[in-house]
Formats: sequence, structure tokens, C-alpha cells
Amino acid sequence: MTDAVAAVAPNPFKIGITLKAAAGYDAEWLTPTVFGATADETAKRVRELVQALADNGVIELVSSAAVKMRDTHQPTAGKGGNSAPKTFQGGKVQSAAPSGPAGDNCSHGRTLREGQGAKGAWAALFCNAPKGSQCDPLWKDQKTGEFK
Repeated sequence: MTDAVAAVAPNPFKIGITLKAAAGYDAEWLTPTVFGATADETAKRVRELVQALADNGVIELVSSAAVKMRDTHQPTAGKGGNSAPKTFQGGKVQSAAPSGPAGDNCSHGRTLREGQGAKGAWAALFCNAPKGSQCDPLWKDQKTGEFK
């Protein structure tokens, strides 16, 4: 039975690593995977791979290519024209929320929502905190365009 397992999985140990260029979710990533027959061999191969990537300029090349892509390709606007940067928090990708007007004391960030009601179009900035601990919404004054 050991021979059958060895034939199916000659390198049972695997390490996937992520090399991120910055803290933000939008930073460039290198995500190589290394295999080995033993845990020690796999760990040694990770060290060798990272050193080889650095020695051969692969890390710098990927970073330069990412900068070139950002400089030459503009992101498309998301729903509602929002192309705000994204972050990774709580195991989920989060869109940066617009902040409220000057003097707004909401520290959770806000999400713009718009709609059409019986009295016409409406817009409001809603607090991003969990339900039950949200700040009051700020409604858009249709005459002045200000959120209050």
C-alpha cells in the first residue's frame, strides 16, 4: 500500500508562499508553490526558490510589470461608478467606503446607496458597522446636494 501512495504522490509535502509588495489588497503578488518528498526538503526548497527569485531579478521584474500595467490600464468603474480601492479585512474583500461630509462622526466608513421612491430619486450614506451599532444615515438634500 505504501508503494501505491508513493506512486500517486511522489512529493507529498507542498508549501505555497505569497510575496506581497505592499500591505494593500491591490499590491502585486508572487505566489509560487514548492513541493518536496519531506518537510525539511520542502522548506529548504522554499529558501532556494526565494533566493533564486531575488538573485535573478524576478521579484523586481514582476514589480515593474505591475507598475507598468497600473500606469497603462485604468480600472473600470464598478457599480455606480465607484472604483475605490479595495482592502482585505475579516476574510473578505472590502471596497473603500466614501466618507461622510466634514463634521461627520461616523468612524466605520459609509456606503452610498441610491434609489427611486414614490417621491422621486433619493441617495444616502449608510454606516458600514454591523446592524445594531450603526450610525444614523446621512440623507442627500435634493436641492443642495449635501448629505445631512
